[in-house]
Amino acid sequence: MDAETLQISPFQEKVLRIPEEFDIFLGGGRGGSKSFTFAILALRHSEQYKKKARILYLRQTYKGLADFENICRDLFGIVYGDSARYNSTEHVWRFPNGSYMELSQLEGAGDYAKYQGRSFTLLLIDETGQYASPELLDRLRSNLRGPKGMPIREVKAANPGDAGHAWLASRYVFNAAPWVPFYEEKSKRQWVYCPSTYKDNPFIDQDEYFNQLSASCPYDAELLRAWLDGDWSVMRGAFFGPVIEEKRNAVDPWPKAFFDGWRAWDFFLAHDYGSAAPSATYLVAESPGAEGPDGKYYPKDSLVLIDELATSVPGQPSQGLQWTIPKLADAIVDLCEPWPIRRAEGVADDACFSNHGHSSGSIADEFKHYKVFFSPAKKGSRQTGWEIMRTLLADAGKPDKPGLYISRNCSYFWETVPVLGRDPRRAEDLDTRQPDHAADAVRYGCLRKKNTISPFAPMG
Repeated sequence: MDAETLQISPFQEKVLRIPEEFDIFLGGGRGGSKSFTFAILALRHSEQYKKKARILYLRQTYKGLADFENICRDLFGIVYGDSARYNSTEHVWRFPNGSYMELSQLEGAGDYAKYQGRSFTLLLIDETGQYASPELLDRLRSNLRGPKGMPIREVKAANPGDAGHAWLASRYVFNAAPWVPFYEEKSKRQWVYCPSTYKDNPFIDQDEYFNQLSASCPYDAELLRAWLDGDWSVMRGAFFGPVIEEKRNAVDPWPKAFFDGWRAWDFFLAHDYGSAAPSATYLVAESPGAEGPDGKYYPKDSLVLIDELATSVPGQPSQGLQWTIPKLADAIVDLCEPWPIRRAEGVADDACFSNHGHSSGSIADEFKHYKVFFSPAKKGSRQTGWEIMRTLLADAGKPDKPGLYISRNCSYFWETVPVLGRDPRRAEDLDTRQPDHAADAVRYGCLRKKNTISPFAPMG
């Protein structure tokens, strides 16, 4: 950037077009110009609302502010010349229109005291992945206040692979496709996930940057993939880490409206039972070798997890809601009702078919009483099931091999499965102390033999 011109990339232009009532998550790889995008958003907010604009740019530590200070000096120098003043002691920009922007830090609970009772109209949180949990940042939302009729907004930026990877991916990545607004429960706001990589930044030497990133992690292929591609399915050292990839395995939610191709697809349930622990149920569509309603081609025998029911306490993936079987069965029937499935039937853990002396017989017998019909998964060894599941995940995206695809609305899957670790005693198995309920349910679905009866009929 020179002193005469202000240039922005197509990515930044696209971000600027997002209506202000939507909050934004800039969640891509390294080098995607997220910090400069922050500066542009701050500049526009300042010019739009003038003395009403109160902007807070936040990092975890003051040391991290230096790069953003330099970006601001370049940008604001082009726009304002010497009329924009920066107090480097207070880390505050004051603009000639009466607005201001504060550059600050929030590392621990003690740091929050300096924001108590203060109001900001635009909150910019950079390198959000450095926060292992969201509690402090959630509290900061109470400082977003503005005059009636003036939009307030939060914008977060992060790279995959940092300490906060799991909660950021769960909240902002696996809820909707990129650039599509979605409702985020914690903030009660509409958000848009805007990914970028170094390839979206035309102002750097992309080949040289690729070489530098590659040289910085020569023995960590998963971290390199996260940095280069902005892939939020990457979890270093995880059991499924080498085979799950967001751009291959994640698909947009399918519309529930009828389309002619439904009749050739096979639909079934894959279920892992739990009460004190969560249960996980997936509605699975098996491809005949055809396009789905999303227009994407799925090779024959591919499995698509199109919908999900998980009975976990929000924010506690290992804690079940302790639903009774009648309540769970009703919810499973409701899960199936909008889809072209003959009846609520599928496969479940073999343990559901053991008679434990209960008057209703087995768990499967009790489900049957409430019109949910399960057959044993005949799972064999856990290792066999995992290997089949890993192969399907790895082959997703190949035009001539069946793969395993997961809708972005299967939030419990995306929250838990990519982060599951290996059993320290058996590297070919999962560590069962983790919330592996979604993984188990999907494993049963991968082991199921294809139903030879057409499932396309109204439920009854």
